[in-house]
Amino acid sequence: MSSKILIIGACGQIGTELTTKLREIHGVDNVVASDINTRKLELVNSGPFVILDAKNFNAIKDCCVSHNIDTVYLMAALLSATGEKYPMEAWDLNMNSLFHVLNLAKGGTIKKVYWPSSIAVFGPTTPRENTPQYTICEPTTVYGITKQVGERWCEYYHNKYGVDVRSIRYPGIISHKAMPGGGTTDYAVEIYHEAIKKGAYTCFLSKNTSLPMMFMDDAIKATIDIMEAPAESIKIRSSYNLSAISFTPKEIYESIKSHMPDFTIAYQSDFRQAIADSWPSSIDDTAARKDWNWQHSFNLDTMTAEMLKALRKKYND
Repeated sequence: MSSKILIIGACGQIGTELTTKLREIHGVDNVVASDINTRKLELVNSGPFVILDAKNFNAIKDCCVSHNIDTVYLMAALLSATGEKYPMEAWDLNMNSLFHVLNLAKGGTIKKVYWPSSIAVFGPTTPRENTPQYTICEPTTVYGITKQVGERWCEYYHNKYGVDVRSIRYPGIISHKAMPGGGTTDYAVEIYHEAIKKGAYTCFLSKNTSLPMMFMDDAIKATIDIMEAPAESIKIRSSYNLSAISFTPKEIYESIKSHMPDFTIAYQSDFRQAIADSWPSSIDDTAARKDWNWQHSFNLDTMTAEMLKALRKKYND
């Protein structure tokens, strides 16, 4: 019997592609997409869709009951750059939506929860190179604080109430299908779009700022892999480190330039530089690879080739 899945925040950068993939696996009718608005009409029209406020407990519960939902992917969040502008809104959305879903699982309405964390849980006191799974977490952003606290609540609900909650600390995610949603790693998506559209890009981070990144296909694969793994394989109930590639703006520029020799870049750091400087430059994800056999597929050059191919088609069609 296939799972009945609800994706909250389905119109976001990751939610959009996660919805599509889960519908391929489980069948369109078994995956209910939801968001606070209908801005992605293609997604809205491609299968079951519900307008849902992630801060409204009763609305989430009613949706889960009426659609016989057993698994929830909670993808709704205010991200790092947006969270700095609207700190109380970020806290309200990021924390209360998690409590709502955890409490539904605690009460037996649903059986399994996926909640994404982020490298934003780390801070300037965290070891920057090969950041360990267990280490100092003193985040200096609103988004990072909500994710750190959320990890603690996930582990608490698992230990105290037996909630089957699973989580990944995402690095920066790069996709050609959905535009970024206000994160510090957004430059690594924007740069490809600007390369195709204008042949030039002004980067809001300095050229040697190395950050952990991941192609969207790998992020979706990891999300589904951890949810499909046997419960006994999931040893960490706070959140797993996840890694694929790390690179700098200069390195991604050079990767694009190998395909587009006339492409140019300028560097003009803004407030996001301080956020990036507080994050790791590389991640040790040994636990994820050992516990549920995580493996990534894309490196910087294969990702660049895929991004440019897809965006050329998008802008030339």
